[in-house]
Amino acid sequence: MIPAAALDVNPAALLAPPAPAVHTLGMKSYAELLSRPFVDGLLSRFLRYAAIETTSDRHIEDIPSTQAQWNLARLLEKELRDLGIADVSLDGHCYLIARLKATRGLEKLPAIGLMAHMDTASDVSGANVRPRVIEGYVGEGIVLGSGCVLDPAENPELSDHVGDSIVVTDGSTLLGADDKAGIAIIMTLASILASDPGIAHGPIDIAFTPDEETGKGMNLFPLQNLRAAACYTVDGGKAGEIEAECFNAYSVRASFKGKAIHIGAARGKLANAVAMAASFVSMLPRSESPESTDGWYGYFCPIEISGGLESASAEIFLRDFSREGMERRIEATRAIARAVEAQFPQGKVELEVSKQYVNMRERLDERPEVLEKLMEAARRAGAEPFVKPIRGGTDGARLTEMGIPTPNVFTGGYNYHSRYEWASVSEMALAVETLIELVGLWAEPGSGKGASKAERKTGRDESLAR
Repeated sequence: MIPAAALDVNPAALLAPPAPAVHTLGMKSYAELLSRPFVDGLLSRFLRYAAIETTSDRHIEDIPSTQAQWNLARLLEKELRDLGIADVSLDGHCYLIARLKATRGLEKLPAIGLMAHMDTASDVSGANVRPRVIEGYVGEGIVLGSGCVLDPAENPELSDHVGDSIVVTDGSTLLGADDKAGIAIIMTLASILASDPGIAHGPIDIAFTPDEETGKGMNLFPLQNLRAAACYTVDGGKAGEIEAECFNAYSVRASFKGKAIHIGAARGKLANAVAMAASFVSMLPRSESPESTDGWYGYFCPIEISGGLESASAEIFLRDFSREGMERRIEATRAIARAVEAQFPQGKVELEVSKQYVNMRERLDERPEVLEKLMEAARRAGAEPFVKPIRGGTDGARLTEMGIPTPNVFTGGYNYHSRYEWASVSEMALAVETLIELVGLWAEPGSGKGASKAERKTGRDESLAR
């Protein structure tokens, strides 16, 4: 045994229990963030919104694609009016826009916008969502139900949230943090601004949209009703994530025309459209699929396939961060179509290529102050901001293409579109504080050191070069 004197410590300390770890998020502890006076309202809003089914349907061209989205839109309209916001409009396509007046004396400042979407993805059921709050998470696996377990070994971010309050599903549905966490964050900000005239801000537009998950949410957006010179979607992930670029996104609908005949007498006569569709999909490069890529690497993703002997169809999503990469992917699908026709001489393949949205980076680079103010706001709130690409798209990408630069802000949600979806209440609170700082920065033109050009480009050029 080593003598206690040789250890150069107080022997009593060897018997004392270890001091509890102080779990932090950026520069603030979870306990500090959870003690904020607005947290109860923030959480109750999120739980209330999450319980409302708003699943959209990409097969339906109407906007909104589902009537269920109206239920949340009408609730939000009422809640905005109850906050004393008089200028609130809900149009015939379920676009909800509210205008907050500037603090007295700041009416001539440029308006900024805050945006979130009301629909949830159809990948997993969004009906009868029963969110559950786990206070003081201890770091263990969470039994959700329906045979699902949220395992920290498979979800390492959970291990960083010991001591936090987190919201999970019951395993039978998604949670809907994408993007009801964003809606709750924006509504909490609106409540704070409505009740505290001491927070100086310019004009603010709030927009809640339908059908973002279908990629059609901005098709009928009433742009003329938005005053904002710059906007921010609150539709991101973990704390500190600032997303300033996204994929170029196209879809390819491949139609396969076969030749049907009794399969017992098919030799030399049958052109099986099902086999043609299967062959087409099998030729998409597996090394360039969603499950094989990350960062700035794009992909081919078959989304749906259907049909019979005489006709079949497949829908393919193409994603790439560069225009040149997208042109390569489109040409690759054409080459695959020709290869399928060579395999099935009596069949025919037709492709319909459609643009969904484009990378917002170029437009955002033209207005660097929009991103700079967001980065500085996150720092002032106590976050550790970092720029990363969106491996997907947001309404902000479409709005940026329309002329209003719109980067994306974190919400504290994880495992989107999944039964294993969960959200951090602390990170949601940090997002609220980031927005408070953001509206304050826009009320002080030119303030804030902002993000450097190097920060905005971190890692991107190196990844694209590989």
